[in-house]
Formats: sequence, C-alpha cells, structure tokens
Amino acid sequence: MPPLFRKSPRRRGPSKIVASRRQVDIPASRACVGMHVVELDRPWEQVPVLFQSFVITHPEQAETLRTHCQWITVERTAWTEQIAQEAIAHLKATAAGSDFEAKKPLADELPHANRRYREAQKYIDELLDSVAKGNELPLEDARTVVRNCISSINSNPNAMFWLTRIRHRDAYTAEHCVRVGILTITFGRFIGLDINDLETVGLCGILHDVGKMRVPPEVLNKPGALTSEEWEIMRAHPELGFKLLSSDHQLEPAVLQAALSHHERLDGKGYPHALEASAITRFTRMVTIVDAYDAMTSDRVYRKGMPTSEALAILYKHRGNQFDEQLVEAFIRMIGIYPPGSLVELHTGEVAVVLATSPRKKLLPLVEVVLDREGNPCLPRVLNLSENPEDGEGLTYAIRKTLPDGASGFSLAEHIRHQSDPAQPQPGVKPEFR
Repeated sequence: MPPLFRKSPRRRGPSKIVASRRQVDIPASRACVGMHVVELDRPWEQVPVLFQSFVITHPEQAETLRTHCQWITVERTAWTEQIAQEAIAHLKATAAGSDFEAKKPLADELPHANRRYREAQKYIDELLDSVAKGNELPLEDARTVVRNCISSINSNPNAMFWLTRIRHRDAYTAEHCVRVGILTITFGRFIGLDINDLETVGLCGILHDVGKMRVPPEVLNKPGALTSEEWEIMRAHPELGFKLLSSDHQLEPAVLQAALSHHERLDGKGYPHALEASAITRFTRMVTIVDAYDAMTSDRVYRKGMPTSEALAILYKHRGNQFDEQLVEAFIRMIGIYPPGSLVELHTGEVAVVLATSPRKKLLPLVEVVLDREGNPCLPRVLNLSENPEDGEGLTYAIRKTLPDGASGFSLAEHIRHQSDPAQPQPGVKPEFR
C-alpha cells in the first residue's frame, strides 16, 4: 500500500490513490501485458527495467514489477480504473484495522493452529532430515503446509503468534524455518498481500534455510565463535539452498531468490554476492527482516535470545542500510511492544501472558494472569487493559515491564497444551475434584 512503500515525494493516502486524470495507481501484483507504466513506488534505478516509462509487452516484465514493487502508476483505462477502485476498497478496510482483526476467538482457533503448527514442524523436520542425508527434497507437500498456515492466520493471527514463542535450543534450525514462514505470512497479510503472494512469501519463509543442512554439524552447532574457515563454510549455505531448490521447477523464482539472497544487504555488504539494493526482491527483503528478528530473539547454543524490544530496536537502527526502511517500520508496527504469547509483569507483581493486541491499542493488550505476585501458578483470569480494569486497591492495571520467555518458570508450551485441551489440568494448578 502506498503509505508503506512509496519513496517518491508523491505520497498518497487511501482516499487519494489516483495520481492524475490520466494516471492511476494499482498494486504491482496486478501488472499485466498491455499496461503503460509511468512511475514506480521506488526509484527507477532500483528496479531492473530498461526505460523509465514503458508498455509491458512480455510477462517477464510484469513479473519483474511484481517482484520489486508493491505499487505502480499506469495510464488510466477502464480496466486499470476498475483495479484501482478495488485497491481503494482494500486500503480503506486495512486503514480501519478490520482486515487484521481476528475472525475467530483465540480459544476456538488455538487447537486448530496447534495442529497446523505441528504438521508444519513435522514436515520441516522430514525435509531437513532428507537434505542432511543427501536425498531428494520432498517439496510436494510444502504448499499444503503453507496454505494451512494461511488459513489459521486468516482466522486468528494471534494463535500462530503464540506458537512461534515456543522455542527449543536443540531444534533451532527446524523451528526457525517454521517460525520464519509463519511470521512472514503474517507480515504479508499485515501489509496487504493477496492470497497468491501470501503463498509465495510463505514458501520463501519456510524454505529459506534449507541449505544449512548441508553445513557440517560441527560448524552449524558450534557453541563458540567460528574461525574464518568455518565462517566461509557457513556463508555457503544460501548457495547450497538455492541449488537444492532449483531442482524443483514448480517453485516460483522468488522462493529460490529468498534462499539465495536472505543474507544480502541493501548497502551491498551482504553475502554471498554482495548484491546492490535493486537486485534484492521485495519478498527476500521481507524474509531478511523476519529471519534476523527470529534469530535475535531465539536462544542459540552460543548465546541467549534477546527481548523483542531489543531486536526491534536493532532492526530500526539498521533500516535503510541493511534492511528495507519501510518494511522494517511496517514489521515493527505488526509485532508491537507486546506480541501475543509474550510475558509481562503487571504493576501488582503478577505475571501475565499476552493473549492479543488490538491494531488501534497496541499498548493496552488483552492479557491472562498466570502467576501471582509471589510467582506461584494461579487460576487464570483475563484482563482487557484497554478497558482500564482496577485492582483491589482501586488502581488501574498497568504493565510494569516485559519478561523473557520462560521467566519465573512459566511454560508457554504447557499453557498452550492446556488451552488446546481444556480437559488437562492447568500447569501448576491442582485440579479441583467435585
């Protein structure tokens, strides 16, 4: 959408998408042969096209625009006018926040999301095991896995958000691929990608790191700093992944590019090919941001994961040189200060898990109190902080600080298991027999 992606001075909001009487803005995903393109949402030199105004004559030209741009300006026709009006309706819905609201309650969607997450995890485990053993890649089920994740995210994105908070250090690469896939789909939905692009960007996410399974385990899982020789071996994993995925001719070129280029930087200082910004596709830029965020917030064999706020601050600091500036800002808005599934300490000393956040009240989430002020498990109760609930002393509930995952011994995995199967006793709480 223009407010997120346009780099030229002509920024236009949802209600003013038309550039002039002769021109109109349309999503780049709708670019087709026959359209006369007169402007892009980024400088022309950042997109590999020969002219700064041209008629699309080949499908490859349309694919280039779809790959590098979010919006394009074209000459007005009855056809492009209809596309623009559809885009206006979508932008208005997104601006109102309705497009990212949950369609199902968290409690209803969580069991379904949990099944889909486990299916994705099982698939990635099998895929990476096959790569490690030198067998052919079982890619035929990848689209089904991604489509199932999209379905759950469309029902309630908070459910999948919860699941991405569960992490096991000894299974980092497999869980990382699943989390990056889920978060990239959610990110795509947040910025308004259509269903076809969501599928493509989801494949980019879950398959971006397959090349790591061809890196020797003693290098991949080394607890200390890598030597220069080991670092060169590690830096080869994007090209290894690209070669592995190239054997499947059903995959979109964007998926292969994400595997090859997710460690490239806009300033040309990335690897493996030190690409310039114009050669880094939009979906790759998205995966690069999500990949870095998940890596920073995850426990590794050589360090502890950092809090969400610190990871987002690093992304923001390096926007424009390492990461796409406008995409970083959009990603930060999506994640928010209190992502679903994160732990917070309330002013009372109680510990709560964030259930959901409203697009319009990110600082006042819906939380569930799970530990009392002494740090003991308690019977859960839900507080909607946007409604200014009060404690026993008449003070409005407020969040004192965020907590790292696993703080005070709270297990989000056990909590989710209970939520998915309420017949099980709440973790740490003795069942009541009547």
